This record gives sequence, C-alpha cells and structure tokens, in this order.
Amino acid sequence: MSKRIKMTRFVGLLVLLPFGLLAQPAQLASTGRKADTGRASTVPMVSTVASPATAADPMVLPLFGERSKTAEQIGWEVRFLNDCDQNFNNRQEASQFFASRAWEYLAEGQLDTATHRFNLAWLLNERSSEPYWGLGVVSYQRNLLPEAIRLMKKGLDVADSNAVLMTDLASVQIKHFQEQQDSTMLDEAATWLQKSVTLEPNYATTHLRLSWVHYYRGDYPRAWEYLHNVRKLDLAAMDVTYLNLLMTRLPDPQGFFKGN
Repeated sequence: MSKRIKMTRFVGLLVLLPFGLLAQPAQLASTGRKADTGRASTVPMVSTVASPATAADPMVLPLFGERSKTAEQIGWEVRFLNDCDQNFNNRQEASQFFASRAWEYLAEGQLDTATHRFNLAWLLNERSSEPYWGLGVVSYQRNLLPEAIRLMKKGLDVADSNAVLMTDLASVQIKHFQEQQDSTMLDEAATWLQKSVTLEPNYATTHLRLSWVHYYRGDYPRAWEYLHNVRKLDLAAMDVTYLNLLMTRLPDPQGFFKGN
C-alpha cells in the first residue's frame, strides 16, 4: 500500500456522504494529508506575501486564473523563483514544500491561502500532480464541481498511476451525477474507479465508491459485494448512512448486516 494511502487512512477525513445528505461539500481523501515539515526554517516568506494585489487577485485563483500576466506579476515570479533557488536544493523540493503547507491550510478550511500555496507549488513544478490535485479539492470544497474535475484530470495527466487521485476524481464525478443526473459522469467515475482498484486493490475507499456506482445503477447485489470488500479491508471506512440505505433496497445477501 502506498505512503499516501497510509496517511489518508490515518487521518480518516473521507466523509463525503452520498445521496445529497450534505448541504456543503465534504472533504475528499486527500484533504487532511500530513505535511513534510523538514524545511520549515527556509521558507522565503517575503516573496509569498508580497505578490501584487488586485480586485480579483490571481494568487487566490487556481493556476493564477490561467490568464495573461502583467509585467508586475512576472517580476514578482522571477524574484520568488530566485528566492526559492537560494533556499532549497531544487525547485521540485520547493514545490513539495509549498504543496505540503497548502494541504495544511486546506485541512484548516483556509481555502484562499491554500490556493495561494498550491499556485506557488505549481509555479515551481508544473509536472507535479500535487498542485492540480489540491486545487481540485479546493474547488470541490467551494462546490465548483466541473472546475474540480478539470483540475484533477490535469493532475492525472502528469501522474496517471495515482490511485487515490483517481478515486478523489471519481468521488467528485459521483457528486456531480447526484446533482445533475448526468449518466456520463457516473460511467466515467466507474472507469476511473476500476483503474484505481487495479492499481491499489486494498484501498477501501475505492471499493466504497464502486459500491455507490452500482447502487445508482440499481445493481444492488454488486453494491453489496463492494461494500463487503470495504468491511474486510478497513472497517473504519464503512459509511453507516449508506449501509442503512442499501439495506432498504436489498437485505445483505451474505447476512452479515442485519436490519431492524
């Protein structure tokens, strides 16, 4: 099992509930991941807070708003990159540092600051999946589901074997299906989940999401099969609300869970 999955399971923040039970978007598997604090003393803090401020500050828009940059912004980026070159061994290390800080802010609900840090991580290394993934989670927390899906797909473009990212993406697509009843979203989520479970067969959350997919398709026996996989892999990952709902559709074929 990968290091990321171990951290995700330890934090236990995957609480996205199905079937529209939450008024606000919940946290995805990646939201509460722990940071690497190994280089806390080397952060070039002046550069991170001295960015140009505007009415629509690009620093708090994903990927700086993906817009043309002003001369002032370009000058700031050059200074920031130079600072990082002096304080880190390489830009990949610097990118990981700022991504780690961003995950911390995200876990605290400081979405603008998290976006700022993920943007810095992306500026340092566009080939890292972390900034795209993190910005996707931020967009999900803001209930901007199409944007979250787009950004997470960008992350998979550079990390096409990241099983947890695939499961997060599929989770957002399932949420989008819940809201829009777009079957193509459910089908695409199923494709990502099948690939994820092939890469990481012991990751319980993927099995839970596959159970949801089959529930929505009306295939309750298959939904039960995947839910029992969750029980066997990680009982803490069980979703009691979903379990009770599935039991109203079909009693547990294995007889493990009993109704009232």
